[in-house]
Amino acid sequence: MNHPRRTCNNASVRVLIADKFEKSGLDKLQAIGCEVVYKPGTKEDALAREIERLRPDVLIVRSTKVTEPILNAGALKLVVRAGAGYNTIDVAAASRRGIYVSNCPGKNSVAVAELAFGLILALDRRIADNVISLRQGQWDKTEYSKARGLFGRTLGLIGLGQIGREMVPRAAAFGMNVIAWSRSLTPEAAEDVGVEYKESPLEVAAGADIVSVHVALTAATRGLVGAEFFAAMRKGTYFINTSRAEVIDQEALGRAVCEKGIRAGLDVFDGEPAGGTGEFQSAIAQDAAVYGTHHIGASTEQAQEAIAAESVRIVRVFKETGKVPNVVNLAQTSAATCALLVRHLDRPGVLAGVLDVISAAHINVQEMENTIFEGAEAAVARIHLETAPGEEVMDKVRGSSPHILEASLITLQ
Repeated sequence: MNHPRRTCNNASVRVLIADKFEKSGLDKLQAIGCEVVYKPGTKEDALAREIERLRPDVLIVRSTKVTEPILNAGALKLVVRAGAGYNTIDVAAASRRGIYVSNCPGKNSVAVAELAFGLILALDRRIADNVISLRQGQWDKTEYSKARGLFGRTLGLIGLGQIGREMVPRAAAFGMNVIAWSRSLTPEAAEDVGVEYKESPLEVAAGADIVSVHVALTAATRGLVGAEFFAAMRKGTYFINTSRAEVIDQEALGRAVCEKGIRAGLDVFDGEPAGGTGEFQSAIAQDAAVYGTHHIGASTEQAQEAIAAESVRIVRVFKETGKVPNVVNLAQTSAATCALLVRHLDRPGVLAGVLDVISAAHINVQEMENTIFEGAEAAVARIHLETAPGEEVMDKVRGSSPHILEASLITLQ
């Protein structure tokens, strides 16, 4: 059955959830008046068909890829990534269709930091190998007593966002020193956080006993950690990646493991299955010097509850105001060259008349806001224009309504 098209307002917002989602989140979405369709595991063509059939306003996903055909299938207004990274969503395609993309940054920071430290401890004490030996009926205290210990060691952080910052107090609890690099990090900010500032990733690589990577996957970070980075690392260093596999040159990491005795703890891998289960073959995951987990960094009950709550908040604000918290695909700058300021009495049709004049002059509007003064008698509209109107057009703007008090232009820098 085809569902009728509805406007997105306070009364009715249809939300399609295509991945596993906490029950608390489902209940809260229904409590704020959303029509919730819960179809975890719906992917690719099946998801496109569901969007075409149900015509939801909002799509919530975790690991499901949101491709251009999926975005084109219905009339989505908002895609919420129930997590921090949004590289599984075709953001460019969403932007072309005017679909908001939002995420839940920072809600899994503690969980990822906990796993990163779990991998560090596991590497140092060879915990997984201990367990395997015991399960095979072998006792080898002589071999497994060889460990370096963490106290006094130097932890190097690549990326000092929310997850990286959660690593700092945990390192301090183990008596470790911390050095860090991040694109936005300054020496002053590093001092405030309690880490030693490094000017480049290579300086971190050269100065650390353990390196842990905590950057989002972007065009700038893809392949950030490569052959030069691993060449700068000391022999036998521990390397942790709980961010994204694409941040690392996997072949270079494999060579470093073989040639420099690097031991790695990895939660992310090239070619990992998109779903919760599946066949997976990876040479580096099977290397004895590598401890791997199944992309579970954010997978704690605490983190998932926090992410569900944030997803609900995003939908609620969108439903009530039309605004989107944490939106990731709005233009940071526009092509506007000037702003038309229209001071006017707050009456119906005033701005419609102004926009008719602008449209007739073939001038494109980039942004617009209308600010109401106390008492709701007067307002000022600020309309960002791609090209400046001439004096003739300005005269037409001023004459388009008797309720216009003043119209002027300012040049935008």
